[in-house]
Amino acid sequence: MKSLSLSSAASSSFNVSAILLILSLALSSTVVVFAGNLYKDLDLTWGDGRCKITNDGQILTASLDKVSGSGFESKNEYLYVNIEMQIKLVAGNSAGTVTAFYLSSKGDRHDEIDFEFLGNVSGQPYTLHTNVFCQGEGKREQQFRLWFDPTADFHTYSIHWNPQHILFLVDGTPIREFKNLERFGIPFPKYQAMKLYSSIWNADDWATRGGLVKTDWSKGPFNAHFKNFNADNACVWSHGKSSCQSLSNSIFSSFSNSNWLWEKLDYGAQGKMKYIQKNYMVYDYCTDYKRFPQGLPRECYLNNLNY
Repeated sequence: MKSLSLSSAASSSFNVSAILLILSLALSSTVVVFAGNLYKDLDLTWGDGRCKITNDGQILTASLDKVSGSGFESKNEYLYVNIEMQIKLVAGNSAGTVTAFYLSSKGDRHDEIDFEFLGNVSGQPYTLHTNVFCQGEGKREQQFRLWFDPTADFHTYSIHWNPQHILFLVDGTPIREFKNLERFGIPFPKYQAMKLYSSIWNADDWATRGGLVKTDWSKGPFNAHFKNFNADNACVWSHGKSSCQSLSNSIFSSFSNSNWLWEKLDYGAQGKMKYIQKNYMVYDYCTDYKRFPQGLPRECYLNNLNY
C-alpha cells in the first residue's frame, strides 16, 4: 500500500507554496497497489452468477440487469483496517444504478462506512456519496463530484479506519475525515467488527436526481469492474478476538507494523482534503440547517478542532 501523507504529530512548519504544488499534482495521481488473487480474499455472495472473477483471479466483474444486481464480500472481518480496491465504474448511461463499496457490521445497531457511486446520464459526472453509521444511526452524508472520468480506467478507493479517525481517500488523496470524538459523547465505530461489502444494484427511485431519471434497461447489463483488493494493514477479527489487540483493558499491544493504528492527518494531507472539499463537495450534512432545525450534529462544530 502506498504511504499516505500522515503523521502522529503536526509539522511545526507549513510551506504554503509547497502544499499548493502538492495539491496540483494530487489530482492526477494514482495509487499503486499490489496485485493479489481475489479468490483468496473475497466471496461472491449474490446475483446468480452475475458476479464473476476472471483473469486468473485478478479481475472481478459485478453486473446488474433488470432481474437482479450482484455483490461480494471479504472473507475476513476487521476491527480497524486500511482497506482499498481499484474500481472502474459503469460507463455510458448508468442513471439509476448504484455501485457500493463499504464496511459494515451486522444487526439493527450496526456500524457502517460507505462509498456509494450514484450513476448518471451519459456525459454527466458521477456523484460519490459517503456516509458513516454509528450504532445504527447514519445521517452523516457528504457527496462529491469526481474530478476525473471513473469509467475510463481503474481508480483506487480507500477506507482507513483506526482508533483515531475514519478517512475516505480517492487515489491516495483524502476527501473526508470522521474523527473519533468519543470524549465529547459522540459515538465512534470501535466495538463491532465489520466486513467489506460491494455490490451493484438498481436504485432509480432515488439515486439519479432524486429519482427523476430512471434506469434505461436497454443499456444493460451494467458492469462494474474491480481489482487489486488490499487489506494488508488490518486487525482481523476471528473467534471473538482481534489479531492486534490485547484483550486486557482493551489496549492495543506493541506489535510489528502497527504505526497505521495511530496515524493522523498532517498539514499536507489536511490541505489536500480541504482543496477537494472546497472544489468538489456538493453536499455536506454539517451545513444543512434545514434538515437539522434544532441544531447541527455536535461533531460538525468539533471536526475543525485539532483533537
